[in-house]
Amino acid sequence: MKKSVKYLKIVEWSDEDQCFIGQCPRVIGPCCHGADEVEVYIELCRIVDEWIQMMQDDGKSLPPLTAGSNFASRLLGKAA
Repeated sequence: MKKSVKYLKIVEWSDEDQCFIGQCPRVIGPCCHGADEVEVYIELCRIVDEWIQMMQDDGKSLPPLTAGSNFASRLLGKAA
């Protein structure tokens, strides 16, 4: 299993930009965009995989995992 699956990925519509924007909290901010939500998610996953590989190659620590940690609920301001 890829380490990237343990990080929450968000793709959301931007009225301002009139496209979908992808980001991965704690890993990388808004980093890809496009008209197709699925294509943006695929690109986001590729970017996060590459980012994790670069961090590991440089011997740097990865940020705390976000998937499975009720991170999404905290972003929404809900109790865990």
